[in-house]
Amino acid sequence: MKTILNKSIAAIAVLLFSASISLQAQGDTKTARKETIQIKTSAECDFCKKAIEKEMAFVSGVKKANLDVATRILTVTYVSKKTSADEIRKAIAKIGYDADDVKANRKSFDKLPECCKTNSGKDCTDHKKDEKGQ
Repeated sequence: MKTILNKSIAAIAVLLFSASISLQAQGDTKTARKETIQIKTSAECDFCKKAIEKEMAFVSGVKKANLDVATRILTVTYVSKKTSADEIRKAIAKIGYDADDVKANRKSFDKLPECCKTNSGKDCTDHKKDEKGQ
């Protein structure tokens, strides 16, 4: 009888300890420090805006991203424990856009529609033709 009681007490203690660790981890995420950065990109149009903002949704820790096409400035709010400004810049470069001093991945850049390429001289009406395969 004492053995069963001792095992039950030990099991309850383990459960309580596990629950407190879990709650503490959740509290750390909620109180984690958020930072906001501005990144100069090579974005050219609304297609670029959609592509970059969509990519930011897949970067762990990014809470909000907004690209101002006119200034090419991407404003990102993120949890610093989950990602860094450098990781965010690398994610942008990976899909074909410059991000501050991080240059675009060449293969990804080459796959962008013509209007999205820096100083291409084409406007977004040309991009719509690219989408249709014309």
